[in-house]
Amino acid sequence: MDERYDRYDLARIQEALKKEFARWSAGENPLLALTREQRLLRLGYDPAGAGEMSLDAREQVSTANRAYGIGAQAYPPAFDLRDVNGQNYITPIRDQGGCGSCVAFGTIATIEGTARYQKRDPNLPIDLSEAELFYCVARSQGRTCANGWWVPPAMDACRDQGVPDEACYPYTAGDQNCNRCSDWQKRAVKITDWHQIGDPADIKAWISTQGPVGACFSVYDDFYAYRSGVYHHVIGDLVGGHCVSMVGYSDTGGYWICKNSWSANWGEQGFFRIAYGECGIDAVGYAANGIVDTGWITGKRVQGLWAIDQDRNAWAYLETAGWKKIAPDNDNIFFDLLTELAAAKLASRPCNVYVDHGVIHQLYVL
Repeated sequence: MDERYDRYDLARIQEALKKEFARWSAGENPLLALTREQRLLRLGYDPAGAGEMSLDAREQVSTANRAYGIGAQAYPPAFDLRDVNGQNYITPIRDQGGCGSCVAFGTIATIEGTARYQKRDPNLPIDLSEAELFYCVARSQGRTCANGWWVPPAMDACRDQGVPDEACYPYTAGDQNCNRCSDWQKRAVKITDWHQIGDPADIKAWISTQGPVGACFSVYDDFYAYRSGVYHHVIGDLVGGHCVSMVGYSDTGGYWICKNSWSANWGEQGFFRIAYGECGIDAVGYAANGIVDTGWITGKRVQGLWAIDQDRNAWAYLETAGWKKIAPDNDNIFFDLLTELAAAKLASRPCNVYVDHGVIHQLYVL
């Protein structure tokens, strides 16, 4: 393979697609201007030595799924988290740049989308730090831009320690020492747990009811040139593994919809569609069970209060954060919090609130 894709190489791919009557098209994009070595850094998943299924084994499982069917349809025939009754629950496309940090980006995209969809809030202001997950956690495990990472330890970190917001540690591509903000633990979002899904039918059921699913697959040379349509491998060598977030599917079209991390200038505005059973994409999925509603919620106004005729049973609605229960520990705590929340609502003053599993325990009116 030449060091660079030039117009001849792209023309060769386009000719191969034409001969195969492929359902996807290839075209110019920023990745094609890079050297082969630079393009490899847009990947970052290598299961060798990690105890995970190899890329070859994933492809075999996916092929079997495609050939023998995928089980009962306990899900809608088509679903897209970017358009659920006109609402988009998927956060904006990011760009991992020249660093093999795709696992961090695919994992964060999955968790952000899960938080929005499980709360049924398409405007939930969640933007987590891929830099913290990769340059702090993965780096502590000996992982770099050159050797990438794996999904299980990324999900474990999101469960055990959580990930702070993007502002705590903004992402830039390139190996670096961990440089997260000093109060990152107070700002961290945690997942309750995670699990793998090995059946494409179950992946569809999860996406349509709970949110996105992380996925890893084999990347061939022709994938870099993807512009639109339903991808399947046609020409070129295997170059490595890549992880993304699956946000939808279509049984009629026979494809998955995936959120990539190569900027909105690649593919279908940063997304791509890939055929069922292709390149190991649906051999294994990674799902976040839920989001732990614990931590500081800062600078929010109280927009509603609700109570029922039961002892110490009242709730406050915080802007963009939703309903939270007021701690019912004892009368003093309960009525002090309720009084302060009511005053903050009346004065339309923002608050900093500490919530533990959805229950307000501390309040500072700003």
